[in-house]
Amino acid sequence: MNHHPNNDIDMRKLLLNAGSAAMIAFSLVSVVPQTNAQEVYRTCVNYNLLPAYNGEDLELSQTSEGFNFKLWSPFAQEVKVKIYKNGVGGEAEKTFNLTPDKTTGVWSYTSNEDLMNKFYTFQVKVNDQWLDETPGVWAKAVGVNGYRAAIIDFSKTNPEGWENDRGPKVDNITDVIIYEMHHRDFSVHKNSGITNKGKFVALLEDGTLSMNGEKTGIDHLKELGITHVHILPSYDYNSIDESQLPSNQYNWGYDPINYNVPEGSYATNPVDPYSRIREMKQMIKALHDAGIGVIMDVVYNHTGITEGSNFELTAPGYYYRKREDGTFSDASGCGNETASDRQQMRNFIVNSIKYWTEEFHIDGFRFDLMAIHDVETMNEVARIAKTVNPSAFVYGEGWTAGDSPLPVDQRALKENVDKMSDIAVFSDDIRDAVKGHYTDETDKGFATGKPGNEETVKIGIVAATAHPQINYKKGNNSKFAYASSPTQIINYVSCHDDLTLTDKLIKSMPNASTEDRISAAKLAQTIVFTSQGTPFMFAGEEVFRDKQGVHNSYKSPDSINAIDWNQKKEYRELFDYYRNLIALRKAHPAFRMTTAKEVAKNIVFDNVKESNLISYSIKNNANGDEWKEIKLVFNGSDKAQDVRIVKADWTVIAQDGKLDKDGLGNTTGGVIKVAPHSALILARTK
Repeated sequence: MNHHPNNDIDMRKLLLNAGSAAMIAFSLVSVVPQTNAQEVYRTCVNYNLLPAYNGEDLELSQTSEGFNFKLWSPFAQEVKVKIYKNGVGGEAEKTFNLTPDKTTGVWSYTSNEDLMNKFYTFQVKVNDQWLDETPGVWAKAVGVNGYRAAIIDFSKTNPEGWENDRGPKVDNITDVIIYEMHHRDFSVHKNSGITNKGKFVALLEDGTLSMNGEKTGIDHLKELGITHVHILPSYDYNSIDESQLPSNQYNWGYDPINYNVPEGSYATNPVDPYSRIREMKQMIKALHDAGIGVIMDVVYNHTGITEGSNFELTAPGYYYRKREDGTFSDASGCGNETASDRQQMRNFIVNSIKYWTEEFHIDGFRFDLMAIHDVETMNEVARIAKTVNPSAFVYGEGWTAGDSPLPVDQRALKENVDKMSDIAVFSDDIRDAVKGHYTDETDKGFATGKPGNEETVKIGIVAATAHPQINYKKGNNSKFAYASSPTQIINYVSCHDDLTLTDKLIKSMPNASTEDRISAAKLAQTIVFTSQGTPFMFAGEEVFRDKQGVHNSYKSPDSINAIDWNQKKEYRELFDYYRNLIALRKAHPAFRMTTAKEVAKNIVFDNVKESNLISYSIKNNANGDEWKEIKLVFNGSDKAQDVRIVKADWTVIAQDGKLDKDGLGNTTGGVIKVAPHSALILARTK
């Protein structure tokens, strides 16, 4: 931090001895009399000396005494709350002045008036200037576009049977099969057969069919067999004007405004603060009733706007990291980055996770650019999620989009995942090695015929754990075994970011037929779903979804992003392959080992000299599997390759682009020809 010379000792005394937040503000001005007070807060304060508050009653709570308003704002000179009749427009009906606590930095006011179904904002005075109004950082209900917080009866947002609602029981994250989807992508296409297109309640509709008679919506998810849906951001975000619906507006939602309120554009009536909360809960319950868990994509690492964000309007400068020159640090690539290593921001993230887990029954969390956060915060996140729901789990991107003032050894990087026992990270190793590097659309990978990726694919197969047969120095992305357990790795080949798998295959295999590309897609996903760790797939891959070659479709129209459900019939054979692949993984615990020791003991790689060929066995009835040995051979080359299989009574599970967990036939081994871009899977019980 960029401190003025000789101010640290004086500032420490002021912060420890000053009685109120207002006194702190005025005292800081006296330390540097010619410096704007707000700039002092932003560039000079040792924020770790500020009081923090970890109570669960910030913002608004209701007790027998009335409605209690609380705002953490240690720099404020004054704070007031304004009461409105509506979510937008009109003058304030009432204004209340809040009183500061001398030790916590919290300002509070209790009203015994009936304020139910009213709206409110806070306004903070700093450096003799009133900042813009804000719903606060802890708003749990809001009006249209999230400008004002709402006072509601949360018991009226619970669907029937909510008190007994539970997600699927999860013993280990490796038992999970993740399906990443966007609300609008999944249901908005004219062929979806869904009435409430692009809405939370789209997933309440059962019996929906495409125009050519295939199951869509929640029935499609059940037919496919996934265990959890990872839904792109569902909190209130900045880029959609909720007052202009329905309109052809689209965004992924990685630009948060109100972290603890569902997004209004996914509600049938965003003007009604009850609608978005009730309907998101209805969606979650419908998925739970179908045996499917719900993972929430969370973006605590940055906000959609900076200077006018709710964080800046309550405690200017506190919630964001700064560079030495006083400008906002930008490890997110979006203009700012939050400071999870400061206690009040850490409290906010941890309590927000607790709130979503308790109030909305969320089953897991995916952290965007997780390495912007510190290891201690992420461990607290995992701890609180599992305390509320033992089946909950946490994973995220183990990287940043730029440099950060946070020391590298404190970042929640994939290379530091051994410091986070209950956190998983995405494997860019298997992603780039299997399909080709994400930065070059024409680059091929193992599954599409490029030699030299075999060792990196093996790193993915063993979930980046230490294995005696793997030379990590040959790894493309990682040079050491960074995971201490396969439970710390998420395997994937595509997601909402960058090219879809289909588009990548089109770009990197320009002269190939559609059939050859489908073969490569099957091989890529077979590697993912049979590797140790947790498999992750992008919605629509199972029907050969493309996005017309658009890399970054975060605000592209529905014509780019929507899943065309008529493709399910066109590519039904591919869908069935996915369905059978998922069934295979669910049926056999050998693919779901939970310790590095098990992986090192039970996985044995064959000595293969040919390029684009990997052959290995999972032995010893691994993880209690009924199969004594599973032989897996992956041929990523453009030609058929011969492999020698030990003589035994084998059941053929996958061959020539077909797969069935119950078997396609039998073989006694010997020399077997493996088709181009395909997997051979054999199993034996003795």
